Amino acid sequence: HDIGKNIVSVVLQCNNYEVIDLGVMVPPQKILDAALEHGVDAIGLSGLITPSLDEMVFLASEMKRQGISLPLLIGGATTSRAHTAVKIQPVLDSPVVHVNDASRSVPVVQRLLGEQGADFAAEIRSDYDRLAEQYANRSSQRNFMPMDAARANRYRPDFSRKPARPAQLGVFTLDDYPLEKLVPYIDWTPFFMAWDLHGKYPRILEDEVVGAQAKILLADAQAMLTQAVSEGWLTAKGVYGFFEAQQKGDDIEVRDAQGESHRFLTLRQQGQKKEGLPYLALSDFIDPAGEDYLGLFAVTTGHGLDERVAAYEAAQDDYSALMLKALADRLAEAFAEHLHERVRREFWGYAAEETLTNEDLIAESYQGIRPAPGYPACPDHLEKDLLFRLLDVEARAGIQLTEHKAMYPTAAVSGYYFAHPEAKYFGLAKIDTDQLTDYAGRRGISQEDAARWLSPLLDL
Repeated sequence: HDIGKNIVSVVLQCNNYEVIDLGVMVPPQKILDAALEHGVDAIGLSGLITPSLDEMVFLASEMKRQGISLPLLIGGATTSRAHTAVKIQPVLDSPVVHVNDASRSVPVVQRLLGEQGADFAAEIRSDYDRLAEQYANRSSQRNFMPMDAARANRYRPDFSRKPARPAQLGVFTLDDYPLEKLVPYIDWTPFFMAWDLHGKYPRILEDEVVGAQAKILLADAQAMLTQAVSEGWLTAKGVYGFFEAQQKGDDIEVRDAQGESHRFLTLRQQGQKKEGLPYLALSDFIDPAGEDYLGLFAVTTGHGLDERVAAYEAAQDDYSALMLKALADRLAEAFAEHLHERVRREFWGYAAEETLTNEDLIAESYQGIRPAPGYPACPDHLEKDLLFRLLDVEARAGIQLTEHKAMYPTAAVSGYYFAHPEAKYFGLAKIDTDQLTDYAGRRGISQEDAARWLSPLLDL
């Protein structure tokens, strides 16, 4: 998942910039210490999951406190111009720029460090000031449904249609799963996006601008993929489980094999809607009367990746190192897709007659949903803790959670299985302070800690 950062590093080096790459999951102070030690001209940060956003704000504030007056470049999947303008720029006096893709890193650095750098920095600051003001105006105009009213207007599926009990409850391990079974499930569109080539596969191959480059990249990828599969470069491991479940308000109570109860906390939409439209939470798709079920999973195709990547990097073959990381990520997502299909057709069996193409799977045309903590319907990464405990993920699949709830190996996916035919994907968007207070109480943490974990959802 550090592919974007690595591409930026390679692009800058190809343009005669020296790059000090500190790797992933680096503490803020280590970054600042390295910046001073090497006398750098700028600092770049990349963030994949939402907890990293607060780390960026903290690092920026520490730059100011410690008198480190250097340009700060912000990028990564969870970042945005708005977050940079609203949360990061106000705590830092030196220039801060959001760089939305790797191709822009060189011109941004050139302008920041060039003769007109001060003018460019002033232009960016003025632009971000306007953006922050617009954001504040929108926030003041945003209308929320009070929490009690949103719950009263929850979505109510027809639970007479809920799926049958899985053939067997419990936790099940998939060890050294055959990679060749995963290859047909690869979604190639995000692969090209990782290389800053934007367009839907396979149409991108005929694109007037990037088509030729995309064809070369795909040929190289498929050649490496064939070798990686045949020679066993990567090891795929997974674990999944099915649990008795019951809706308890906005929580989902599950029971493990010992009969002990545990609760997953879900969050509810609160942005004002037209009358009659429901305010969704994932708990809505589980029957409050009980006799319902929730599935969980975690998969990885990242075992063996670091060693191969290190060998490529030692040989100064950055292209192959990036390629293998991108393929490992695609294989992990393919594993999640393939396992979900087997769950629907075999392991749970609620869609035993399903016959879908890979295009159908990518379009999510199946019954039920597979949301993952950190995604729009369930942006709370703290839910990974219970998921990992119930499945014993570290022991069964060798995946670890960092303190910021990132998964390692990084080529990994974890999430839930909701099987009700009316279950659907949705985005939570923003929540109000009454839900934040309610959530903190249910979680048993301070409101300040809750706000830190849910900061992208809040207008604070």
